[in-house]
Amino acid sequence: MTTEHPTRTGDRMWHDVFLPEDVAGVRAMAREAVATHLAPVAREIGQREESVVAFPWDAFKGLASAGCFAVPFEAPFGAGLTHAMLATCLVTEEIAYESSSMAGVYDGQCILNARALSFAQPHVRASVLPGLISGELVFAFATTEPDASSDLTPTALKTVATRTDDGFVVNGRKRWITNSVVAEWVCLLCRDGDSERATMLLVDMHAPGVSVGEPDLKMGHRGQITADIVFDNVHVPADHALGEPGRGLATALASLAAGRVGIAAAGVGVAQAALDLAVDRLRSRELFGRKLGEMQHWQFRLAEHATNLEAARAMYQKAAVRLDRGDHAGEPEASMAKSFATRLANDIARDAIQVYGGYGFARKIAATGETYRLEEIYRDAKILEIFEGANEVLQWVIARHLIGRDITG
Repeated sequence: MTTEHPTRTGDRMWHDVFLPEDVAGVRAMAREAVATHLAPVAREIGQREESVVAFPWDAFKGLASAGCFAVPFEAPFGAGLTHAMLATCLVTEEIAYESSSMAGVYDGQCILNARALSFAQPHVRASVLPGLISGELVFAFATTEPDASSDLTPTALKTVATRTDDGFVVNGRKRWITNSVVAEWVCLLCRDGDSERATMLLVDMHAPGVSVGEPDLKMGHRGQITADIVFDNVHVPADHALGEPGRGLATALASLAAGRVGIAAAGVGVAQAALDLAVDRLRSRELFGRKLGEMQHWQFRLAEHATNLEAARAMYQKAAVRLDRGDHAGEPEASMAKSFATRLANDIARDAIQVYGGYGFARKIAATGETYRLEEIYRDAKILEIFEGANEVLQWVIARHLIGRDITG
């Protein structure tokens, strides 16, 4: 049995007063979808070891059936919202509140690939978007390699797309690729031949020469299953280029900028969950004949966290609106939002465990069967500071905007 059903402090501490009209009902829709399709299986998703059969199909298809996967996309395929990025981030926050690793799955399916596929030719989009939105087709997004992650400059890439008369032939290896073990399609960043340029391609995962490794075994985000993808003389048709061949880095960076904002929203969801658990414990736990919440140290500490959480939520929403208005870089707000929110998620999770004491360190008490979520939250929160732009790199991005690239490099 689980003992943790905290009151949502965000409902009385935060108010979505600046949401555009087209987005006003998205949070309620997402919360209902999460309660119905994700919450009943979330703890199992967060605890079980990665494997192909452990992919969270029930939650994945349930969220799709509830309309969550339609949110990022234009009509006639998707919801057709004017502020699609903002709405998608609200969905991400609600998913992450219940399962950070499931938010990672959603990010891979509906943020990174949504942006990358916006560069596809119309007939290609028409052929794949209905399946993506329905959850019948799983998508992966592959930029990272064994020796290329934060640095995606073409010279760092070892995966190469060689041009042919009718398309491309791809060879190489990608690493840490979300959803790869069950994906039907992958948006793939490659070096363009022996040039110092890159090309982004949409590749059929069932094409001859594509192989997927065993799932990685990770500290956290166990529901976000990752694995290597190897490409051995894989033919890709010319019309499956995403954007102009040779300008694939711009396509990838536009996708990753959107992903940063999505991960900021996920960080807010995780931080909110940890804060709510801490508040619940402070109100119920007694120590030396007093409620733990009567101790001024924790009052001040959580007040500071609540204030920062208010700022983090506003930051990701502003960054999302900038993307919705057509600023495809979204910087420096995207980097500010991601680095701030994900650090905050780790800070609040750590303090929440301290509030819980030994119970925060445990996932299950053998004598009673009680289960606790904070150790899962803590394991999951760390990766948010690393992927889709390590926070240290994002500080450099912010500094370049602030001081100038002529000084910072």
